[in-house]
Amino acid sequence: MFIGEYKHSVDEKGRMAIPVKFRPNFRSGVVISRGLDHCLFVFEKKEWDTFAGKIKALPISQSNPRAFSRLMLGGAMELGLDAQGRVLLPDYLRDYAGLSKQAVIVGLYDRLEIWDEEHWKEYKARTEASGDDIAEKLGELGI
Repeated sequence: MFIGEYKHSVDEKGRMAIPVKFRPNFRSGVVISRGLDHCLFVFEKKEWDTFAGKIKALPISQSNPRAFSRLMLGGAMELGLDAQGRVLLPDYLRDYAGLSKQAVIVGLYDRLEIWDEEHWKEYKARTEASGDDIAEKLGELGI
């Protein structure tokens, strides 16, 4: 289970450390893809396979499922951690997420998200400001 917020630096080569407590989860590899809201999604290999299987089952005859498949699957990269527990984020993923030198890793139970620190602060402020409205709408879904 991934939870919490962690600040990390992105070095000049595009490497970023995964929080120490999460590293054992990525021994068999890590898959990073474009996420939603211009962040990156980080999955354990097994979780990625489940997620990708659901996307694969979407109808390719419809434009939205095709676009979502391209965003998620076409933008994915299978990576490994180096001896220091870092991943080398490809340029196209860093560009997509607007990553600068400071990033925030957010744990969301079955995946991590990587955000540029400033983008995360802005997103979090907007979300916190509308928390009551969000909670009310989720209440309609039984949450």
